Amino acid sequence: MDQLKIAAEIALSDCMAVKEGERVLIITDEPARKIGYVLWEAAKDLGAQAILTEIMTPKSNGEEPPEPVAELMKLVDVILIPTSKSLSHTDSRRAASKAGVRIATLPGITEDMMIRTLNADYKEIAKKSDKLAEIISQGSNVRITTEKGTDINLVVKGREGHSDTGLNHNPGDFSNLPAGEAYVAPMEGKSEGFIVFDGSMAGVGKLCGEVINVKVEEGFATEITGGAAGEKLYSIMEPFGKLAFNLAELGIGTHDKAQITGDVLEDEKAIGTVHIAFGDNKSMGGTIRVASHLDGVIMEPTVSVDGETIMEKGKFLIL
Repeated sequence: MDQLKIAAEIALSDCMAVKEGERVLIITDEPARKIGYVLWEAAKDLGAQAILTEIMTPKSNGEEPPEPVAELMKLVDVILIPTSKSLSHTDSRRAASKAGVRIATLPGITEDMMIRTLNADYKEIAKKSDKLAEIISQGSNVRITTEKGTDINLVVKGREGHSDTGLNHNPGDFSNLPAGEAYVAPMEGKSEGFIVFDGSMAGVGKLCGEVINVKVEEGFATEITGGAAGEKLYSIMEPFGKLAFNLAELGIGTHDKAQITGDVLEDEKAIGTVHIAFGDNKSMGGTIRVASHLDGVIMEPTVSVDGETIMEKGKFLIL
């Protein structure tokens, strides 16, 4: 059987637990059209009422889909969203989740990534992700350092850690596919320090030997440097105003088959990495709504929660 079709069947049956007769909506755009169609076929094969809709390619991560699509999203049981830009951090996705729809977004997914990362032990990924989310939820401060110069403190007291397990079996469940991270929205206005992104950055790609340096003061990126890569990141964020510079998310990767490819959907899940995002954090328990959410990956980090080291130079000490 075609490997892409097998991956689609895993997504529909194992990750989304699609049952015969359920209404399954696939939202795609032109760059992801083939993957959207394969997922639609897999939904049909499971006996679902499968619906395929193609939207125009969004201009940015977090841009809302057309209103008729947003309304349709609330009327089905399951949604998978393979698109070139992310619909994760949209009011439309949040409203559908609130209505009890099981949703997976697959922004920027490629055929190679889908074949490689969906054929994984998602129960083991879930176990790691859940444990890390619990540690973060019980913590007050997270400090991240690297040999390349990252040194930042994130205040997470009062914020719940979440696990992106890929197992969306209950009403309202939401994740990326591929999944594999624990994440949190640090308290707005509290993060302080310096970040050196050396893995990849959304909108920029894989940082092959380059780095992007970001100074963070009172929860906002106040200075971005690093040659062409830094300039490109700033140029993507700047049109959305100050809120796009909000430190929105800390995530810790838990997927053992994920690699650093330049596609942040996969990169941020790679075990042994952390990622920090700027922009919208409303989907993860924060208060900032802006049509931009950009993740950057940090390699070989040391991570401490309230002074206890849980990862040292990319190696877990607690899992």
